[in-house]
Amino acid sequence: MTKNNERYKIVNKVKRIVIKIGTNVLTSSGHRLDTSLMEHLCLQVCWLMEKGKQVIIVTSGAIGAGMQILGWKKRPTKMAKLQAAASVGQSRLMRFYERIFREEGYNVGQVLLTRDIFESKKGRKNALATLETLLTYKIIPVINENDAVAFEEIRFGDNDQLSAMVVELIGADMLVLLTDVNGLFDADPKHNGKVNFISEVRKITQKHITIAREGTPSKLGSGGMESKILAMKKVLELGCYGIIANGKKPWIIKDIFLGKKEGTIFIPEGK
Repeated sequence: MTKNNERYKIVNKVKRIVIKIGTNVLTSSGHRLDTSLMEHLCLQVCWLMEKGKQVIIVTSGAIGAGMQILGWKKRPTKMAKLQAAASVGQSRLMRFYERIFREEGYNVGQVLLTRDIFESKKGRKNALATLETLLTYKIIPVINENDAVAFEEIRFGDNDQLSAMVVELIGADMLVLLTDVNGLFDADPKHNGKVNFISEVRKITQKHITIAREGTPSKLGSGGMESKILAMKKVLELGCYGIIANGKKPWIIKDIFLGKKEGTIFIPEGK
């Protein structure tokens, strides 16, 4: 990989990175947490830390993990059941993160957020102070929506939007969205035979949003490609970089930050 290519230059200069790991990455069949894949991703985060990067994880998977424990086969639609599953699953999720990172010499800090925190000046200030303090002590923040208590009016709806808001809050340089597809295509790759991969986006247009909207949403996750594109739109407006990539690919985080052409990269205009 040449050190003159644009991707290498971008990833080499970014210092503060938000990595959002989607439900479809974290869970395998039967809504079970894929702990071996979680460990693989966490080891790559440690590699980034050793390179002097600051990493904030936005994690999904609590509801899926809770469904596994409770023996539920389908994602509930009622808020109370979703909250119960999240409550049960969140502790299991954090237990894995804590163990994996501790074995590599890092501590984690759980941060559960709701939208009203971002809409309150005091709430934003307090959340920012907590995150900055964690980063100062090289503690890896693991952020999730507080599904166990959030109600309809204050729910983010999905962690893609949450991760974009975290980028803005802490002044991150890049957002990496890890999902179960390789990036953005000109049609839904799950239901179309011939599709073209879009390697780079400098401005998100209505065409990109329409393509993403026609995709098939996940049965477990609450987002979808449209949600990811809207999150990247916000990131570009902030003047930050973004990447949508396949979190199930071996060494995906490492390859991204070695400058390899993995995933779709989003580059703000003027940069």
